[in-house]
Amino acid sequence: MLKGLVLDYAGVLTDPDATTLYAAIDGLRDRGVRTALLSNAAGGGNAVLKRHFDALVFSGEVGFAKPATEAYLITADRLGIPAGACVFVDDSRSNVDGAVAAGMVGVHHTSVSATLAELSVLFPA
Repeated sequence: MLKGLVLDYAGVLTDPDATTLYAAIDGLRDRGVRTALLSNAAGGGNAVLKRHFDALVFSGEVGFAKPATEAYLITADRLGIPAGACVFVDDSRSNVDGAVAAGMVGVHHTSVSATLAELSVLFPA
């Protein structure tokens, strides 16, 4: 059973239609799905991001960058669930492949509508 949703920031949450993606994230959190942001940025995070995610993981802070397996495993650990119970969304195919190699379900983000369609199948109401 899938219990976690992990998303990249740049290219996914910066998409022009990201407001509907943020709404979906909030809806999944309301249903008990744990959420995390995994970014290859040096660090940071702001109040807006913290409102939507249970964990913020930045490669510059943890010492591992996507697509290294450790980045995904650290993120799952911070959510308190195994990697195999997580879905990872990124616009980079190599990062999605890295998540799959770490045991996560991978979603290659090409548009908000396509990602939302995949998430609705992976996390049915």
